[in-house]
Amino acid sequence: MAKILVTGGCGYIGSHTIVDLLENGFDVISLDDFSRSTNTALEGIEKITGKKVKNYAVDLKNFDDTQAVFQEHTDIDGIIHFAAYKAVGESVQEPLRYYENNMFGLINLLKCVQEFGVPHFVFSSSCTVYGNPDAIPVTEATPTKKAESPYGATKQMGEEILKDFTNATATNTILLRYFNPVGAHPSIYIGELPVGKPQNLVPAITQTAIGKLPKMWVHGTDYDTRDGSCIRDYIHVSDIAHAHTLAVQYLLAEKNETTCDIFNLGTGDGVSVLEAIHSFETVSGVKLNYETGPRRAGDVVAIYANNDAAVKKLGWNIQYGLKEMMDTAWKWELSLKEKENI
Repeated sequence: MAKILVTGGCGYIGSHTIVDLLENGFDVISLDDFSRSTNTALEGIEKITGKKVKNYAVDLKNFDDTQAVFQEHTDIDGIIHFAAYKAVGESVQEPLRYYENNMFGLINLLKCVQEFGVPHFVFSSSCTVYGNPDAIPVTEATPTKKAESPYGATKQMGEEILKDFTNATATNTILLRYFNPVGAHPSIYIGELPVGKPQNLVPAITQTAIGKLPKMWVHGTDYDTRDGSCIRDYIHVSDIAHAHTLAVQYLLAEKNETTCDIFNLGTGDGVSVLEAIHSFETVSGVKLNYETGPRRAGDVVAIYANNDAAVKKLGWNIQYGLKEMMDTAWKWELSLKEKENI
């Protein structure tokens, strides 16, 4: 049974990935300092899988504390690295915070990977590395352009660090460039739990619909798109999670073609912000209180994926459509409301 360390394991995608790893026979430990998450995810993971997962409340920026986890677990077979700040808008406002957290954390982690000879590494990258692409859908061969935000820049830098690192060591890496994860686990025991005001579209939608937010803003309706709003590739978080398990299995089976393979994780369908809102309204039966406003710094106009590589090489198949994304996101929001009222 291979042992996998998941950093950011109590976060949104990390917790769903731990569930998927456990359901596919892996031994999992988590590292999460709870700066952007809570330990309720661990409870949800146990409810779904029947297994307790050990979490180390460690800040990756602290090398000694990070190293101590590896000293306790010298048999780690692979790492999936999620732990990072991820809000585009916040990164524009607080760039130094993003560069410090996302880069120092990665570098300290890789020092331990090298010291303890961890052979496999999966990196949580992002479609933001493509910037504003000249053509869509983007493939893994699409040239990266200047990032539109410091967050995107940290993902570009992270990829370059990992390419150099794998060239110099025996570690093999997969870079997973994913698009816009949404929804919640079908059990509704885990889901997205933003700290503070949500920076992503779907939690902003559900929090507005349930009354946590008085209204939501659509940032820009004058883009060169079919309805003037930004276009994104929304993908269910459980589909994203399973791709990480497949990536680990791919590395363990030594199927990687290079020391640093790259895969896009998206549905291949572009959905506009307004279309996403209308889909939610149809699924939930709730009329959303939203207004349109000016563009938001850091947003790209339109991007969606060509996912052929992940489908063919990893054997990845998408299980959930936009309806299921919105339905599980709304049920998760309703479950949070119910817990507050208990």
